[in-house]
Amino acid sequence: MVQPYKIEEVKKIKQRLENAKSIILIDYKGINIEEVDELRNRFRNAGVDYFISKNTFIKLALNELGVSDLDQKLVGPTSIAAALEDEVAPARELAKFKKDIMEDKEFPSFKIGLISGRIMEPSELEQLAKLPSKDILISQILQGFNSPITGLVGTLQGILRKFVFAVDAITKKQQENN
Repeated sequence: MVQPYKIEEVKKIKQRLENAKSIILIDYKGINIEEVDELRNRFRNAGVDYFISKNTFIKLALNELGVSDLDQKLVGPTSIAAALEDEVAPARELAKFKKDIMEDKEFPSFKIGLISGRIMEPSELEQLAKLPSKDILISQILQGFNSPITGLVGTLQGILRKFVFAVDAITKKQQENN
């Protein structure tokens, strides 16, 4: 018979993952407690839910949510980073953590990710982590839209300025002739 605490643990994991826009499985072996705490803090500040659980519980919770594509990666030490807002935040924060704290070590590393319903391999997650945040991308797009308008306004101002100078020059010339 299955023990009640195991059923409760699977329910808790399922609740934490059911509204997630992205779920990333991370191999966390090779990092100490202080480093894990630093990683947790970074994830928390980025709005990412980060936790560690048994692979069996994770698998059962994901399967209850209809996700079975991640099962083959649930081997060895596994932690989960799930984002409710910014889909790329878990990948970005793990990449920053590795760069800032872990330097040239292999771990922690991406196992696999599920972002907006798409399975992503570790290499894809690393490329995704290099992208700026969603807010920065939106502002860059808006700047791109604004750029032609700004150029047009500058051009029109230049034409008006030249017209005013021409009218002024004609006026001065006519005053000199009179």
